[in-house]
Amino acid sequence: MNQPPDPFEFLKNLWGPMGLPLAGLMAPALIPDEIERRIAELKSVENWLNMNLNVLRLTIQGLEMQKAGLAAMQNAAGSAPPGAPDPGDREDPSKK
Repeated sequence: MNQPPDPFEFLKNLWGPMGLPLAGLMAPALIPDEIERRIAELKSVENWLNMNLNVLRLTIQGLEMQKAGLAAMQNAAGSAPPGAPDPGDREDPSKK
């Protein structure tokens, strides 16, 4: 079975040995085209991270809303007076 591609492979290659190729440790910093390429790559990574951060925030908010909803339902069920009919046991008025 084929393994799925590693989503962090791009970052591993980007930051490799401190983000610089070993062959020309100082050369990339002096080439404007290489600097522009690195800036574009880093902006791409920044956008990807921001997108994932937003998805994470939405997931957390959704879970917090679910937790609050469950707590409200439990409080409503627990606050019913003893002997009160269960709301789920109501008869259908059309059957009377």
